[in-house]
Amino acid sequence: MEYKYGKNDNYEDFSAGRVLYSIKGMTNFPVRLAQEIYGRCLQHSRKKNNICLYDCCCGGGYLLTVLGFLNQDTIVKIIGSDINIEMLKIAEKNLSLLSKEGMKRRMHEIGQMIASYQKQSHVEAMNSAITIKELIRTNIDFKVFQSDALKTINIDIKPDIIISDVPYGNIVNWKGNEESVIGKLLDTLYEICSSDTVIGLCMNKKQRARNENFVLLERQQVGKRKFEIFRKSK
Repeated sequence: MEYKYGKNDNYEDFSAGRVLYSIKGMTNFPVRLAQEIYGRCLQHSRKKNNICLYDCCCGGGYLLTVLGFLNQDTIVKIIGSDINIEMLKIAEKNLSLLSKEGMKRRMHEIGQMIASYQKQSHVEAMNSAITIKELIRTNIDFKVFQSDALKTINIDIKPDIIISDVPYGNIVNWKGNEESVIGKLLDTLYEICSSDTVIGLCMNKKQRARNENFVLLERQQVGKRKFEIFRKSK
């Protein structure tokens, strides 16, 4: 795949556990791919700024947080939901880093680790925190809440862009026919979308997203993954 929006940069400052928070079981989405999907969704969107971005399977909020840092000029609000309460606690901490106050708290934590352990990895984390903090030019509002993405999602705003890395494999709630599961996810998202909402779903190659309520705008395969971009058909 030819990248149009995801620059071939060094994204090690965003390594989970360095500045961004991480716990066991938390997945880290490739930064360049996240930026590419967002850029393509924005290209299809009729709205080009003041974007409300939503992830219905946000986990620890890694994808949302990275996109918040890299798209300060277009994103004004971020919403994340997940069924796992423990993951949402990490998501809230990660999204708090999008403010200078949040980064100040995180840098204080890293400074304490440097003082206590004198590890080079902590020094590198501080350097990354300094670099990331310089990206903050605006205050992005954020909200996280618990929700099962295969059931009713109670959200009080129509997102402009929805991007999510769809769970797969041995995740119990998503077992079964993967095509019907993603179709059910799109049924749920249909209820919270406006006619202008653009949806970017990333999944493994075996998963299929089929739903008559949506029109497929584009599909791209990237290694073992693929992403598909949709808008309401009616």
